[in-house]
Amino acid sequence: MTEAPVVVERDGGVATVRINRPNEMCALDIPTKDLLLSSLQAAAEDESVRVVVLTGTGRAFCVGQDLKEHLGLLELGSDALDTTVEEHYNPIVELLSTMNKPVIAAVNGVAAGAGAAFAFAADLRVLRASAGFNLAFTGIALSCDSGSSWTLQRLVGIAKAKELLFFPRTVKADEALELGLATTVVPDDEFDSAVAELAQRLASGPTMAYGSVRRAVGFAATHELSESLAKEAELMKLTGGTADHRAAVDAFIAKKPPVFEGR
Repeated sequence: MTEAPVVVERDGGVATVRINRPNEMCALDIPTKDLLLSSLQAAAEDESVRVVVLTGTGRAFCVGQDLKEHLGLLELGSDALDTTVEEHYNPIVELLSTMNKPVIAAVNGVAAGAGAAFAFAADLRVLRASAGFNLAFTGIALSCDSGSSWTLQRLVGIAKAKELLFFPRTVKADEALELGLATTVVPDDEFDSAVAELAQRLASGPTMAYGSVRRAVGFAATHELSESLAKEAELMKLTGGTADHRAAVDAFIAKKPPVFEGR
């Protein structure tokens, strides 16, 4: 039986969503996009999942659209080419960006096109030293998608974002770190342990507080100060009523480390 193109692995509160097409550099055909979207939806809705890790299998994190499938659809005149951004890429990126728990992109290899954009939608990007990003869209005469017009300029600034989109090239891990595209870069042989350690640290933290910080920062990116202050007040009230907040205050008074349950 052929392995699923996306697999989900659980380790306590950590859900690792792995694009599993190593022979195709984790390229995205329609079955892969369908399963990736449903897997992320399930992880977002599962209260026992406290952090999501997105990664790939083999040499690539994800190289974006499967161009072999794309060519076949072009030859058939299929309308799937016109609908996949709205049906697949947009909801995938929105989930990665807004689910009420932290998301780590574990960039195990090259991340190109939509694959790079998926990583940019995460909160933290851990790169293997041999990994890199390529904003490949204009190389095949396409505009950018998967939120890259929104996330990239916020990470590197408008001018640099346009340069990387106009002139696609592989941004290697060290440069990615300098530009702000990577949170951290680790040696290849330490990659898995570094991702696991970071994921477990987040999984043992105050999940609702992390999710609320995501929402506050995302809201403030597109709203005025007064509206952002109101959103902060709303989310402070929400998190102030959580069991984790009470546990943290009690632990502070008792001079003990808090134990968070994610609620």
